[in-house]
Amino acid sequence: GERVAYVSDAGTPAVSDPGARLAADVRAAGLRALPLPGASSVTALLSVAGIADDAGAYVFQGFLSSKAKERDAQVATLGNEPRAVVLLEAPHRIEALATALAALGERNVTLGRELTKQFEDIATVPAQAISAWLAAESHRTQGEFAIVIHPLAQEAKQTTEGQRVLQLLLPELPTKTAVKL
Repeated sequence: GERVAYVSDAGTPAVSDPGARLAADVRAAGLRALPLPGASSVTALLSVAGIADDAGAYVFQGFLSSKAKERDAQVATLGNEPRAVVLLEAPHRIEALATALAALGERNVTLGRELTKQFEDIATVPAQAISAWLAAESHRTQGEFAIVIHPLAQEAKQTTEGQRVLQLLLPELPTKTAVKL
């Protein structure tokens, strides 16, 4: 029943200090990590997402396209991004985004709804479960969203880098040689 506050003179957790490890441990213990209101929903959500990878490296993508085909292509590209990706979304488009993000499968996504407001809601779920999380309670589709797609697992990062290198080698070398390298 107690509350513990983490205050740092080194910046916001997950952005410029090692507080991300503390947020990850708090979440792993089944406890809630809540951000203190700040100037940005992006830093507020990053501070409690528990991402302790790559010293807080992330990419801010903002809003994806409202056109389904373009949004799906953007999600496919983001699926290969090894760093955390921050998105923003409006309530009238969140379900379409959830459907598109399902293509990322088991990759974790932290959703922040109505951050720093009275009805703030923060949850981390696999990308394929976002639609179910939204549908579980009707109020979850209301309000503005900040979303963090967690970084790729280390094994996936190595695979992605290998695929990138292969794509560079294929036009220059025979397939067998490029694959071997």
